[in-house]
Amino acid sequence: MNVFGVDIGGSGIKGAPADLDRGALAQERHKVLTPHPSEPKAVVGAVQEVVRHFDWRGPVGLTFPGVVVDGHTRTAANVDKGWIDLDAGALFSDALGLPVAVVNDADAAGLAEVAYGAGKDRKGVVLLLTLGTGIGSALFIDGALVPNTELGHLELHGKDAEKHASSAAKEEHDWSWAHWAERLDDYFAMVEQLFSPQLIIIGGGVSRKADKFLPLLKPLRAEIVPAQLQNDAGIVGAAMAAAKLG
Repeated sequence: MNVFGVDIGGSGIKGAPADLDRGALAQERHKVLTPHPSEPKAVVGAVQEVVRHFDWRGPVGLTFPGVVVDGHTRTAANVDKGWIDLDAGALFSDALGLPVAVVNDADAAGLAEVAYGAGKDRKGVVLLLTLGTGIGSALFIDGALVPNTELGHLELHGKDAEKHASSAAKEEHDWSWAHWAERLDDYFAMVEQLFSPQLIIIGGGVSRKADKFLPLLKPLRAEIVPAQLQNDAGIVGAAMAAAKLG
């Protein structure tokens, strides 16, 4: 079964039909740049472009980089503040003329990884962390999602953890892989202390380069692995959410 998913990120908005029988994209994804400023009207226009590229007519799942409750976007750390407390589900559905499901971006990636990827059939506490513009998180207990954890905003050394250890921070400050790994060590040690996960899955675009930094990390009790769906996980997870619309 193919369902359409769109992943709204801080730098790009990408989407494609996803084959939920296989847990993979059914067609090559289409990507546009995230508008700046990323105000709702501009982002909706970009999403329309992605969906219309495929002439899609069915339900659409969308990720959002913030807390999402019943289709309402409650926070907006890395996008325009106009998203706060907005009925994003209704906004996108009206613009597309299609049924829409909206889900936190890291939660969507986690749903895909637990269903099809590195977290499949793993019991206990599993934590997916997406390292990108910020740090997203998805927490699972015996396969059940605890939504909207947003652990990138935990305080670490007096600031949001994502300012200390995101992939965007690495690029901004031109840190070496070794220096970034040290910063990740600080963050991973904190989340392990708080949640005692058996497995930590590293997602986001940088997961394609996991061999550059995972071997440099200090050992934890938790196993640390790269996401198997890599940067397609958000699209697949968004499609999974849309599939529940019926």
